[in-house]
Amino acid sequence: MDILTTPSRVIPAADYHRERWRNGLGWTREILRLPEHGQWQLRLSIAEIERDAAFSAFPGIERELVLLEGEGLRLRFADGRCETLLPPYQRLRFAGEDELTGELVDGPSRDFNLMWRRDDLHAELLHRPLVGSMLFFCEPQAAWAIHLLAGQAAFEDPMLPPLEAGDTAWLGAGERRRHALHGGGELLAIRVTPAADVA
Repeated sequence: MDILTTPSRVIPAADYHRERWRNGLGWTREILRLPEHGQWQLRLSIAEIERDAAFSAFPGIERELVLLEGEGLRLRFADGRCETLLPPYQRLRFAGEDELTGELVDGPSRDFNLMWRRDDLHAELLHRPLVGSMLFFCEPQAAWAIHLLAGQAAFEDPMLPPLEAGDTAWLGAGERRRHALHGGGELLAIRVTPAADVA
C-alpha cells in the first residue's frame, strides 16, 4: 500500500490548509491528505462549525468524528437516528454516504474528522492520555497518525520535531520500527492498515 509508506513527518497546526466545505456551509482545516494529489484514500481534518449545516456526502468513505471544542454537536441522520457528541472528545463513526445535518448544542464547535476509503484502507482511532512514554510500532502494512489534543510531546527520533497541542505526526509504514513518544497530555492515535488485512 504505497500511501502507507509516505515518509514520517510532523505537521504543525500552523501549516494546516483552511478551505470551504464541499457544500459551502462550513470550513475545514486539512491536516493530511494521502495521496496528496488526485483521489485521496486517507484524510485528516478539523471542521469549524459555526451554524447548523448539512454535511457533505462522501460515497465510499468511512468517517469518524471527534468533538474537540464546544458544548456539543448533534448529528441528525435522514434515517431518523440522532447522536449527540458531548465534551470531552466524544466521537462517532458513520458512513460517508449517510445524509445528515449537524446541529450545534450551544455555540460553535471544532471537530476532528478522520476519513478513509473503505475499499482500500482500515483505520482504528484511539483516544489516550499521554503520561510519560507511549510506544507506536510501525510495520510493512501499518502506519500511525498521532494528533496531540493537549500538552506537549517529543519523539526519541531526532528527525521528528516536538509536538505542541494541535500538531499531528505521521509515522509511515515500512520495516518494523518502534517510535517512542514522551510527554504529557492527551492524544488521538490512528492505526492505518490495508483493507485486506482486516480479519
